[in-house]
Amino acid sequence: MRFVDETYVKVAGKWRYVYRAIDQYGQIIDVLVSARRDLRDARRFFARVLRAHGEPVEVVTDRAPASRAAIEGLMLAACHNTDQYANNRVECDHGRLKARLRPMRGLKRDHSARVIIRGHALMQNTRRGHYELGIDARSHRCIETAFTELAGTI
Repeated sequence: MRFVDETYVKVAGKWRYVYRAIDQYGQIIDVLVSARRDLRDARRFFARVLRAHGEPVEVVTDRAPASRAAIEGLMLAACHNTDQYANNRVECDHGRLKARLRPMRGLKRDHSARVIIRGHALMQNTRRGHYELGIDARSHRCIETAFTELAGTI
């Protein structure tokens, strides 16, 4: 099951949309910063998530028409859930991101927004323990996995 939603942040005085996907365990799967909230960007985001993580059984979103059209076009076998309160998990996750960005008083460039938001996702996943490779995982292996993801972000 995947939860997908978009929120907005201010970058250089202009509103930008942040598409975010999390799985049923709360791990942030992918993030995309975009100037628009249309079908093209929704399709681009869903295609990135599909390439990296495969097709899910169920996708939970809000009732955004762009998300619905992108899911119908790309994920034919996935069940699309738009029930009220179903995507509260990802909406709550947006609050943590906005709480981190609030003291920064906005971002100056799109590139810095992408890096900071992906870095925030990395730290959140690390804090929640999503990089542990098992119960007896050594800490240096967890750090190595997290560093690989961070290097891909930058």
